Formats: sequence, C-alpha cells, structure tokens
Amino acid sequence: MAITTAMCTSFKSELLGGLHDLDTDSLKLALIKASPTGTYGAATTNYSDVTGNSDEASGTNYTAGGQALDGATIATDGTTATVDFTDEVFANVTVSADGCIIYNTANSNSAIAVIDFGGTVSATAGDLTIEFPTANASNAIVRIA
Repeated sequence: MAITTAMCTSFKSELLGGLHDLDTDSLKLALIKASPTGTYGAATTNYSDVTGNSDEASGTNYTAGGQALDGATIATDGTTATVDFTDEVFANVTVSADGCIIYNTANSNSAIAVIDFGGTVSATAGDLTIEFPTANASNAIVRIA
C-alpha cells in the first residue's frame, strides 16, 4: 500500500488534551517493512495499526517495537514550536524498510508521526541510521506553527 510522511491527526488532538510530554515520555521508532500491506500517514492512530497488518520490519538484530528515541529537544523557530531527536541508529542489522512510525509507549503506544523514506532503505550486517531533518519551522519532524 502506501506510507505518507505526516504528523498523526490523533496526536494533534491528544497533545492539546495534555496526553503527551515529548521530552519526558518514552518514545520509540519502529521500522515499517518494504512494500507494506497497510496505508500509513495522518490517519494512523497507534503502533498497533502497523503490527495489526504485520507491517513492522523484521530482520537480524532488529527488535520488534523498534528502539527508544533519545535526545528529544523542544525549541522554537520564530513562531513555530519544534521537536528534534538524536539520529536513530539500528546497529548491526540486516533489515529493509520503506518508512517508520514514531509512537509514545507512555500513552498506550499512540502514534505521533509516520515517515516515508521515499523508497526502500536497507542494511546488511551493518548500521541503518534514521537521520532527522533540521529542527526548524520548515523541516522538523514535529512542528506546530
């Protein structure tokens, strides 16, 4: 099916309701396999949307559920609030993925954002690094204008 880069609509509503604290909650990033059967984007509400379709990537040294995101930094750029994360390294893996989901384990695995890699990325007995874009008003993965 398809992956579309988006901040999840449910996350926006939950954020305004005070259900997320992005610099203290436990956030994770899980890989979505190449050629997923489901559709992921703004309408994605939970990590279980990915697992329910059996669309989480799998491979040598990749752990189901993904990895904890570190270094969440909340800042502002002009009138836009942004969140940046430390680039995520999946070390010594053999895995292929078309995208990923960022989700909050402290809030029942609620989806925060879905990212399309623009094609399949892979590593074979090596590191797969997810590089986050510059945390500014135009590019940050999480931004509120």
